[in-house]
Amino acid sequence: MSLLHLIIALIATIAAGFINAVAGGGTLITFPVLIALGLPPVSANVTNTIALCPGYFGGIFAQRKDFSSQKKRLIAILPLSIIGGIAGGLILLNTGEKAFNGIVPYLIFLACFLLAIQVPVKKWMQSNSGHRHSTMIKRLGAGLLLLLASVYGGYFGAGVSVIVIAILGLIYDDSLTSLNVLKQAISFSINVSAAIYFAFSGKVDWTFAGVMMAGAIIGGLIGGRFASSIKPGVLRWIVIIVGCTAAVLYLLK
Repeated sequence: MSLLHLIIALIATIAAGFINAVAGGGTLITFPVLIALGLPPVSANVTNTIALCPGYFGGIFAQRKDFSSQKKRLIAILPLSIIGGIAGGLILLNTGEKAFNGIVPYLIFLACFLLAIQVPVKKWMQSNSGHRHSTMIKRLGAGLLLLLASVYGGYFGAGVSVIVIAILGLIYDDSLTSLNVLKQAISFSINVSAAIYFAFSGKVDWTFAGVMMAGAIIGGLIGGRFASSIKPGVLRWIVIIVGCTAAVLYLLK
């Protein structure tokens, strides 16, 4: 590892923090960069998960006033996200480098797809905001989906917030703004649950992680400052193109 590698990782994470604050999908920048810098896929994923944790605080802090009305719901569904996040992390650490290396491009493609459908999902949520989804069967089914989404989030994580917001729409009849608060908290809990587990795995490159944590905070602050003046759609499609290109190159390699 050279100073140049650390500078590249820092720049990539500042960009990812900025992207997460404006449109989401920052993992599609940092994860391929870490692999390009020589980290094995599992180590790159674990390091990336820990490094981007501070970036979630920005979104949660910005909506802190809305949490008081969602405490009961959060307490009810938080255990699922924590269990799922830890389970996903456990599965990842028990996946060999060779096996994980083989599915990396497909995980990136999946994340790009989830990012691409983010706007349609939001529109669907808004159009169905007046419908009731309160039956026990639907809630149990949605709870299972939330657990599976949390497992995916702990395993790889990119795009998991899109799945979570759609599932919350099945569980609760509420505004998109209120559900977005829950989505932020759940995404944070999935990420942190996996990150705490990863911290003791011996797979984390702590030099990269430390530099990238600083980058995530800087990028998040910059993104929060300029979020209103940037079109998220344009940035989102740039990230999707970059992610798909990285996946294609990975397959060709």
